[in-house]
Amino acid sequence: MSTTVTAGTEVDVPVRTAYDQWTQFESFPHFMGGVESVRQLDDTTTHWIVSIAGVKREFDADISDQVPDDHVAWRSTTAEVSHRGRVNFRQVSPDRTRIDLTIEWEPEGFVEKAGAALQLDDAQVKRDLHRFKEYIEKRQTESGAWRGEVHGGQETSAGAGGPTAGTAGYGYGGTVAPGSTNPPTSDGIVGSDPDLRA
Repeated sequence: MSTTVTAGTEVDVPVRTAYDQWTQFESFPHFMGGVESVRQLDDTTTHWIVSIAGVKREFDADISDQVPDDHVAWRSTTAEVSHRGRVNFRQVSPDRTRIDLTIEWEPEGFVEKAGAALQLDDAQVKRDLHRFKEYIEKRQTESGAWRGEVHGGQETSAGAGGPTAGTAGYGYGGTVAPGSTNPPTSDGIVGSDPDLRA
C-alpha cells in the first residue's frame, strides 16, 4: 500500500530564489535528513543515496515535469524503489513564497512500514521543509539555477544556468523523497502533469 505525505511552508525569499535553490539537487544533503548524496547525471536524471532508520537505499529519479518558478515533479526509475513527488511554488508577495510538497512512495520491509504507520515520514518531510526554509533564508540567494522546462520527461527549453539543476525525490520512510530543480508530471496527486496534480 502506498503512502502519501503532504507538507507546506512559506519562505521569506522571492519565488525565483526559492525555485532556483530547490533545483540544486546536489545541495539536498544540507537540509534533507537521511539524504547522503544526490548526483546530477544530466538535466533530468539524478542518482540518490539515502539512509532512513538504518535502511539504506540507492536509486535513480527522473524529472517528469518542470516549469520555472511554478513546479517540479519527479519519479523514481529504479525497480526496487517506488517513489514520486511534486513541489509547487507560489508567490505570496515579491519577497515571500509558498512551497507545497507532495510525496508518494511504497514502503518496503518492517522498518519502513512501521515508520509510515507511526507517521514518522510526515514528521521528516516537515522537518526537511523547515530546514530548507532556514537554509535559503540565511543565504538569501540561490547557489545555482536551472531554468529549463521539462514535459513528459523531455526537456523542452534550455536552462539559463546550464545543466546544474536537478529533480526532486529523496528517501522518506526508507524510500525516496522530495526536493530539486525539475518538475513532476500528473497522475492524480498534484499539478498539471500525468504523475502529480496540484
